[in-house]
Amino acid sequence: MQNVLENAGRAGASLPGIEHLTLAGGAQGLSGLSLWRQSMAPGSATPPHQHDCEEVVLVLEGSGELHLDGEVIAFGPDTTLVLPPNRPHQIFNTGATTMRTVAAFSRSPVGTFLPDGAPLALPWKS
Repeated sequence: MQNVLENAGRAGASLPGIEHLTLAGGAQGLSGLSLWRQSMAPGSATPPHQHDCEEVVLVLEGSGELHLDGEVIAFGPDTTLVLPPNRPHQIFNTGATTMRTVAAFSRSPVGTFLPDGAPLALPWKS
C-alpha cells in the first residue's frame, strides 16, 4: 500500500461539468473508506443517483442545492451534506463560481446506482 500520494498530476476523470479525482480507495488497498474530490462548473449537476453506503460531502467552495427525498435544500460553502445509503439524491451547482467538494464514503469500492437501482457506470474507479 502506498501511504503518501501526491495528488498533483494524478489522472482524474470527468463527466459533463464535473472534474473528479479519487483521492483514496480500493486502488490504495482500502475496503472501508473511499475519498473523492470533485469540482463542478456553474450550472452543472451530478446525475440522479444513490450509493450502497454512507456518504458525507464537504462543500469547500461554491453553493448549490441538494435534492433528496423530494426536498430541495440550498447550501453554501463550508457546509457538510450527510447522505444515507440507498437514497436517491442529486447535487446541483446553482452558484456563479465553481463548486469544490471532498466526499467520504464508508465503502470501497463505492457502489453507485441510478434511482431505479440499475448500476450507474462512472468514468472513474472508486
